[in-house]
Amino acid sequence: MIDLDVQATTPLDPAVLEAMLPWLRDHHANPHSPHRAGRGAKAAVEVARAQVAAVMGVAAEWVVFTGGATEANNLALKGVMLAAPPPRRRLVTFATEHSCVLVSARWLERVGFALTVLPVLADGQPDLMAYAGALGDDVALVSAMLVNNEIGSVWPIAAMAEMAHGAGALMHSDAAQGFGKVDASALDVDLLSVSGHKIYGPKGVGALLVRPGVVLEPVLHGGGQERFRSGTLSPALCVGLGAAARLAGERMTADAAHVAACWEAAMRSLHGTMHAVNGGVTARWLGNLSVRFPGVDASRVMAAVPQVMMGSGAACSSAAGRPSHVLAAIGLERAAVRETVRLGWGRFTGVDEVERAMAMIVDAVRGMA
Repeated sequence: MIDLDVQATTPLDPAVLEAMLPWLRDHHANPHSPHRAGRGAKAAVEVARAQVAAVMGVAAEWVVFTGGATEANNLALKGVMLAAPPPRRRLVTFATEHSCVLVSARWLERVGFALTVLPVLADGQPDLMAYAGALGDDVALVSAMLVNNEIGSVWPIAAMAEMAHGAGALMHSDAAQGFGKVDASALDVDLLSVSGHKIYGPKGVGALLVRPGVVLEPVLHGGGQERFRSGTLSPALCVGLGAAARLAGERMTADAAHVAACWEAAMRSLHGTMHAVNGGVTARWLGNLSVRFPGVDASRVMAAVPQVMMGSGAACSSAAGRPSHVLAAIGLERAAVRETVRLGWGRFTGVDEVERAMAMIVDAVRGMA
């Protein structure tokens, strides 16, 4: 099969697997144990912590390992809001955020916090005037995604962080789809979420990068192994995330050039076929193509081309049978949402594979139109 579902997950980089193998096969010690084997495991975890931090250009102490970006986002939102001083009881976020952010935000609203969910523009970008108007001295936290998981929009997080800080609020960014792909070193955020399996690392591990001095209320209680997060760390998973982060930092320019070449191949393949790209095409991660074919149901396209892995929106929403809230937020009617296919490519996708997959998709669409 040809994998064009890279937004859902990435394959494990062979170099990451090699880094993990000793900790899966030969070493089993608890990294929180005081004996020599435990100290060795802890040393491997600390190397990984520094590797993750280096991609953002911050100190290793920023990095709190988690079970993934969903946990990191929950900890960021709930941790900040539950620890915020009484005058600051409001959270500001956006309608195109990942479901784990929006559901966490709604939970906070149910337990008594104020919530502002801002709409976005038709190209998937934030309305900065509306955002500026929503800020105030009651806002504790702003949460905004760096790269959208469905439509690839890259947001001006550095400018948004400056605006949040000007209002006395903290800034969080869900960077699951952007970390290691776009430069995060100048974002000036206070919290940033990372996912291992979106950067050619293992599933089941992520991180929340937290600026020193930011106070969080833990959401997982226990031994406090990661300050704000309890639970025994897996050296293998942490090492895998560290290795993936190191490779992402080293390959950032090359990976971006490669996905841009894949994008150009996909767009050439669509020439002459009626289609519309969802989201803008300038401020966009070019490893993502959300495209709709008017009059053709996406589920029929996917069924007609079983040789290609693709989706119709976020994998978590598709699994739950929910229509895309992201596509609805940029103004698409239900019919247009049903016509949308999400395609993605990455480090290990060949340009020739994109061309072959797109040819099959285009043939299927033309046969249904």
